[in-house]
Amino acid sequence: MYHRFEENKYPSTNIKIKDFISHINEIRNADLKFITFKEFDISFGKNNTSRKVLLTVDDAFSSFYKNAWPILKKEKIPFIIFVNTETVGAKGYMSWEQIQKISKFDFVYIGNHSHSHGYLVDKTDEEIRNDLTIAKNILKKKLDYETKIFAYPFGEYKNSYIKIVKDLGFKYAFGQHSGVIDQTKNKFELPRFPINEKYGEIKRFKSLLKNIPFPYKKILPEEKYLADKNNPPDVTINFFEDQTNLENINCYSNEQNKWRKSKLLFTKKNQLKIILDGKFNTERGRINCSLREESGYWRWLGIQFVIADL
Repeated sequence: MYHRFEENKYPSTNIKIKDFISHINEIRNADLKFITFKEFDISFGKNNTSRKVLLTVDDAFSSFYKNAWPILKKEKIPFIIFVNTETVGAKGYMSWEQIQKISKFDFVYIGNHSHSHGYLVDKTDEEIRNDLTIAKNILKKKLDYETKIFAYPFGEYKNSYIKIVKDLGFKYAFGQHSGVIDQTKNKFELPRFPINEKYGEIKRFKSLLKNIPFPYKKILPEEKYLADKNNPPDVTINFFEDQTNLENINCYSNEQNKWRKSKLLFTKKNQLKIILDGKFNTERGRINCSLREESGYWRWLGIQFVIADL
């Protein structure tokens, strides 16, 4: 997941073009295939063994059109761009003319990223539904198709929010928790690896290309929106019975605004409890778990919680 391109005063959401080009080259050197949304849709849920890359871009900043689009267009590299409709045409954002122009290419797909790009998770269900419906109607009017996919602003969601996304007819929804998609992932809580200047450094990017899915049955709690009474959450991951090597798993979490190695307890052979030292007290609580396989690849699983009333 990318945002800005060569907007160097925003390092937390920016990637330098020279690094972006390096990322494309690294993906190709790793013999990975860029896939279109159509290819993703066809293959989702199937037990695929080949690794692929789905490139996504959020917010439709004008720096994407100026700096990244010429590269992607020339190389015909497929991608999804998620558009928040309220800012289209504003300073620093793409215009509708530009969005319509790129949407004509068969390797480009436009996704819904809400209308306001606000902190919708803190809003009422009615406010969320209204915001997404406005964006849905605008995109339908402006494009030649009704988009099937949604990306949660800031990667934030709660159970009622997910239900609204389903009810509005979306087929997939993407977050911002890190991980690799496979057939065990909830299609309305799909992970992505966020890339910026810090996390787009080439050594780290090469390590990302060594990640493979971490299959699981269920993560509890299912509700990722935390009020004070259920913070810290009682986190349990139920893995499949045939998952091996689990004794070598490592997890890290950022409770109390400090990253640390998490305490782990296996309550059953394939049931892992992550014991947190205290409450999450930043906007988003994160847990990342990894497991190195003998092949040299790393299984990776990210979990994100949203903290209410901060």
